[in-house]
Amino acid sequence: MSNKFDPKNKIIRLCMLGMGMEEQGNSEEASEVFLQAWNEAINDFERFIAAYHVAKYKKDISERLKWMETSLQYAIKSKDDSVKSAFPTIYLSISKCYEELGDYNKAKTNYELSNSYNTEPYDKGPFYHGTRADLKVGDLLVAGRNSNYNCELKMNHIYFTSNINGAGLAAALAKGEGRERVYVVEPTGTFENDPNVTDKKFPGNLTCSYRSQYPLRIVGEKTDWVKQTPKEVNQWRKKLANNKGEIIN
Repeated sequence: MSNKFDPKNKIIRLCMLGMGMEEQGNSEEASEVFLQAWNEAINDFERFIAAYHVAKYKKDISERLKWMETSLQYAIKSKDDSVKSAFPTIYLSISKCYEELGDYNKAKTNYELSNSYNTEPYDKGPFYHGTRADLKVGDLLVAGRNSNYNCELKMNHIYFTSNINGAGLAAALAKGEGRERVYVVEPTGTFENDPNVTDKKFPGNLTCSYRSQYPLRIVGEKTDWVKQTPKEVNQWRKKLANNKGEIIN
């Protein structure tokens, strides 16, 4: 499985910048940034993400439909496993466009296509968990600890990912004084897409983030992830501190 979602990726950063502009009410500037992302995208994965964001903020329904179908075309071509999680969202968006245009047959077809995709995680791993805790192979990571992002919240799930750099970022942001650690973990029970990131800023679960109410068993440790600079970690901390969204627990 390839994990192409990288917050440092130029196209993803442009889309994040555009979303920030849109949230501040600067729609025209945001549209220009999304088009810049589209024009500078160099592979199918980047084109899928850029086209999706161009589409999402189009006021004209026919234009939105054209761009959303373009996003779907590149999502299919990308053959990236993580993109499969975005298909239900894209087909549903296409269905709504056809509905608004009065083409109820095509709306129904795309709605059925959206529902035909199994939203259960298909990911086979390997999986990782980032923390500062000093643990050993065989130890179990369990739910019920306080959130790294809201110290008053006791988490009902344990979180993990198949994106090693995402786990590395979680380790950098974790509470505690220990060194950043990324453990290889095995879920001991069923798990689901993390609703805190799935279908939020990006379609589907491109960050390959999951959660489970069952423990995770540590089976190893990795040291070869891309580490964030102190400046980048501080930027992420500020972003999280300013995030007014409620944690879905």
